[in-house]
Amino acid sequence: MAHSMWIDCHCHTRHSNDNWLEPADLVRRAKALGLDGVVVTEHHSVEASEPVERLGREEGLLVLRGVEISSDHGHLLAFGVLDDGWNIWGRNNYIPLAEVIARVSELGGICVPAHPFRNIGLASLCEGLLGARGIAAIETHNGGNQTSDNDLAIQAAAHMGLPSLGGSDCHKPEAVGRCATEFLRPVTDLASFLAAVRDGACRGAYFPGYRAER
Repeated sequence: MAHSMWIDCHCHTRHSNDNWLEPADLVRRAKALGLDGVVVTEHHSVEASEPVERLGREEGLLVLRGVEISSDHGHLLAFGVLDDGWNIWGRNNYIPLAEVIARVSELGGICVPAHPFRNIGLASLCEGLLGARGIAAIETHNGGNQTSDNDLAIQAAAHMGLPSLGGSDCHKPEAVGRCATEFLRPVTDLASFLAAVRDGACRGAYFPGYRAER
């Protein structure tokens, strides 16, 4: 049986506008926990995380890049867009959900609702998730969520017949790896990552190797 891989699919560093996690600390912590890789999903920008990908290559850790997009109905993790040309709206917030999904698909990528049952105010997705069209998977395990919010996402993914992803949503070193995704076949680059998610060869989980930082 092939060895599964564990990847934290929702990470932020100081290249996002809301935290100060150094890329080197993200990579060091991920390696110490035994993660096979991370996906850096900075807010609003794919290009911002290029230095983190480069550091991963130097340190021997798989680092892929995505982007967290703030729509008018929740946050979306977009994977497979290669630059910031995805943003044709000229703003970073309240972008129409359906338009984002269509745009990312047009560029060959996929969209995954992030922490869909977390209340983020007027732009929350919550039960609207059940009517979402064109999404590839659901982030069922988010390290910054309450367990009850993750439980609702798990139920929604099962109800909708969609694959699940897990990610820490880390903004500080001790949060890295709290949740992650188990991939049931090798992921070596963005193309194999996208194929595995599309084929459902993945599952979100509370990462068994997680431990609080000492």
